[in-house]
Amino acid sequence: MPAKKTERWVAKVKTDSTHPPKGLFTKRAAIIAKTLASRRVSPKGPGSGMRMLTYFINRAGRGLSATRRAELEKAKEMLSQKSARAGSTKARSAKANSGKSRTHRTRSRVARSEAVQQR
Repeated sequence: MPAKKTERWVAKVKTDSTHPPKGLFTKRAAIIAKTLASRRVSPKGPGSGMRMLTYFINRAGRGLSATRRAELEKAKEMLSQKSARAGSTKARSAKANSGKSRTHRTRSRVARSEAVQQR
């Protein structure tokens, strides 16, 4: 029988994209979710924060205590809800602008601002 493989794929990942504050993953779920959803930490939105959190959980592996894992999973759920809300806002915005050209939307915006200035 072959020897058990101890090296995991996550140990080989060398990324340098965004940097959450040091010690963030040791805090409460609400703080973790709020920080990872912020534009400063996750410029591409809450989905990016969700990927960072999932990566951290995978990287920690079996070394993560049950209570810490539960807190991180709670933060993951909060981020998922924020991500869903952000997605629905984008969908509403896209729906409102569908069928209109960019020029039309710009002219409409300019016309509205001019009307406000005249009042």
